[in-house]
Amino acid sequence: MTSLRLRPHPTAAPPGSVAEVVEWFGAMQAQDLASGMWSLGVRLPGSTHAEVHAALERREALRTWPMRGTIHLVPARDARWLLELTGVRALAGAARRREFLGLSETEADRAADVLGTTLADGGRLTRTECVAALTEAGIDGAGQRGYHLLWYAAQRGVTCIAPNVGTEQTFALLDEWAPGQHQPERDEALATLALRYFRSHGPTTRQDFAGWTGLTAADAKRAIAAAGDGLTTVDVDGTEGVLHTPLLDAPREPVDDVLALPGFDEYLLGFKDRTLMLDPEHKQAIIPGGNGVFQATIVCGGRVVGTWKRSLAKTRVTLAVNPLVDLDPTQRKQAEEALSRYADFLALPPKVTWPG
Repeated sequence: MTSLRLRPHPTAAPPGSVAEVVEWFGAMQAQDLASGMWSLGVRLPGSTHAEVHAALERREALRTWPMRGTIHLVPARDARWLLELTGVRALAGAARRREFLGLSETEADRAADVLGTTLADGGRLTRTECVAALTEAGIDGAGQRGYHLLWYAAQRGVTCIAPNVGTEQTFALLDEWAPGQHQPERDEALATLALRYFRSHGPTTRQDFAGWTGLTAADAKRAIAAAGDGLTTVDVDGTEGVLHTPLLDAPREPVDDVLALPGFDEYLLGFKDRTLMLDPEHKQAIIPGGNGVFQATIVCGGRVVGTWKRSLAKTRVTLAVNPLVDLDPTQRKQAEEALSRYADFLALPPKVTWPG
């Protein structure tokens, strides 16, 4: 929980900006935008959705597809090297998807060129407008073809996802939206990625790091070695783990804090083995059907104790809690306080409901 910046860190000051949160992690899952925004908000106490959105408009971070073909928030100046380091395997595996969609690599490359030309000189278009530009150029962007072509252009480093305008996703040229891209040597890039992953998720395993990044086992091992003294190998219940070295001195006493976390938070997504955070009998409640859609969680003392869902209206947000264990009156009050912080983030009064 300390690594995940959900509790005070013994050597690092609390993050004061969106840029600092995202840089700490290196990449934060943001396929679901509402979840990604609260992942930032919960780590920036007192912030609002409007303030986080404004920070993204200032380009403190951006969204793209660096790893596993999934949208992440990444530091704006690091987007290109992350794409080149971790996105290459997803790009190499795209041929089968193109075949399924009836697309050729030539068409995908031409679509990237069309988007590059259309968005040049500061252009910024919605997803619908981007697909319309492809159609006008004679490229069929209907259905999932359009999504794949937008993904492909971003994966190649031509475009990136800019903040929404209203409810619509927008796209811009990566080099124009975030000029001055950092281009480290490969070993420096590997070391940086390893340090950021383990300081934001550790202690955890080399296998988790490889799974999270999509790196090969050999590159994952090389990355940890390249990080040098910044990382330390530790024993976690008989399993070799890797820890950000400053956390060797972290407090060990139990903490009974209660948090309301979004469904796609790195709290659960950064790990293959989630038994430390989640009782296996509750897995179905968190990932119904194992379809990769994570429910928002109530977390007490680092353990999932319930789920919650929001319903937005103009004048309030209704927050429905589904406990997975018996919660005493104090824990219920703490859960409601945690959900109230989310309502404050949205600048809406809350209505918290419980079963029965």
